[in-house]
Amino acid sequence: MQMTNKTRLWLTVFLGIMSAMAPLSTDMYLPALPTVQTDLGISASLAQLTLTMTIIGMAIGQIFTGPLSDRYGRRGPLFIGMILFILATAGCVWAQDIRLFLLCRFLAGFAGASGIVIARAIARDVCEGAELTRFFALLMMVNGLAPIIAPVLGGQILLFTSWRGVFVVLVFIGILQALATLAYKETLPKEQRLKGLSESFRKYPQLLRDRYFLGHCLLQCFVFGAFFSYLAGSSFVFQNIYQVSPQTFSLIFGFIGLGLMLAGLLPARLAGRVPDEKLLKAGVLLPLAGSLFLLVGFVLDAPIGYTVAVLFVTVVPLSVMGSASFSLALSRQGQNAGSASALVGFFSMILGACMMPVVGIMGDHTAIPMSLLMVAGYGLGVLCFYTMIVPEHK
Repeated sequence: MQMTNKTRLWLTVFLGIMSAMAPLSTDMYLPALPTVQTDLGISASLAQLTLTMTIIGMAIGQIFTGPLSDRYGRRGPLFIGMILFILATAGCVWAQDIRLFLLCRFLAGFAGASGIVIARAIARDVCEGAELTRFFALLMMVNGLAPIIAPVLGGQILLFTSWRGVFVVLVFIGILQALATLAYKETLPKEQRLKGLSESFRKYPQLLRDRYFLGHCLLQCFVFGAFFSYLAGSSFVFQNIYQVSPQTFSLIFGFIGLGLMLAGLLPARLAGRVPDEKLLKAGVLLPLAGSLFLLVGFVLDAPIGYTVAVLFVTVVPLSVMGSASFSLALSRQGQNAGSASALVGFFSMILGACMMPVVGIMGDHTAIPMSLLMVAGYGLGVLCFYTMIVPEHK
């Protein structure tokens, strides 16, 4: 596929929307979590489990969708995934029982995984080297709009309707994504596809035996685990501890999301001039330092201004880390891009999904579990960086 300026713009917007499935599915109803807890009569930990089921669904869904896209091309699996996402999200609107709601959240995450994993595989289809890093950075920037818009939109929806209205909006977003998929032109020619699904799944053990690739998987596992701890705990921290309204929380969350988007400009501007491994180093060390200051602030009952500032410094480098790590991890994979993207995506979500209920284990009026999990996640990520990734670049 020839990459003209028009094609690049179209793909950037299209893939940015597709890769935004995770923040759209989680961030939009973050302001409603306390309301969901009250309405369904459940604990804070169980309310956070609704996020967990979505992320677990996305993690597992990528494992299946990646090989399918390597075997059958990108367009078909992507379209089917969007249709299933629409149906599962519609189920969330009507669910009256927490068990049915959890099931629908899992299925929506499983189906929405197609947008996440295939977007990265398409980027690998059309770009390589510094251009791939630049393209991933643009995706992160477009994707960064979702954490800004989603919670603000969710907070405003709550002014006019119940939390179920949030999922009605998600249904319409899914419909738009399905229509956009019909306009997408296939980027994986038939002659470059894998011969069978068994061959696709056999790539997983081969990829995991690659110490360098595994290092990126584990790095993203721990760093995104810390990030999802922030996602699960932030609404309770600001609304229950600092006593802000859902609308004010959505503005705080959107402000940090704006930083994520702007940080995505850095790899795009520096690609080809600053080595990806150096960008990655900054993207893992800064959050570790920020999380330590965050923990100290919570122990000392720091004011809300301090917490917002430190969270900004801690969370925003995720865009830099994500762009650099994804580019380095997929740069050696060629026709295995779908399977490799699926593995990286699985690792980037599975730990965070498991940690989300742990954030609320001490109740919904303490921030200590969230900050401890963030310190542990960023610390282990730095350890993986220095032991498994850095040696390959010496």
